[in-house]
Amino acid sequence: MHVRIVALIVLSISSACFAGEMNGPMSSRKPPEQQAQTSGAQPSPPAAGTPFNTEALFATSCGWCHHNGGREAGKGPPLMGTTLSDGEIIRRIVAGSPGKMPAFSTTFNEEQLLAIVRYIRELKPK
Repeated sequence: MHVRIVALIVLSISSACFAGEMNGPMSSRKPPEQQAQTSGAQPSPPAAGTPFNTEALFATSCGWCHHNGGREAGKGPPLMGTTLSDGEIIRRIVAGSPGKMPAFSTTFNEEQLLAIVRYIRELKPK
């Protein structure tokens, strides 16, 4: 429950602060940097309860920089075994990190953010 409250707070604050830094629709097959350059519209995140595959969601949005499903470093660090708290992971996804990671402030809804955190926590070597 605590993670949900943190996620809502972070998402609300970050949406207001970073609304202009949207990286385009998740369904795009372009890396986030190219999406930001070519996307003019900022779609709303899918409604809560909309079915989605977390592994596919990760692959099409995070997998460009976090290789092998988050197990290996790419442009971004490996996520398997991270020492960040759930709140820190959500905050990083939503707000990004200047010069390191784009902000996905309005890309994911709360359910998707929590699913991504669970996915990262459950990563095991292949």
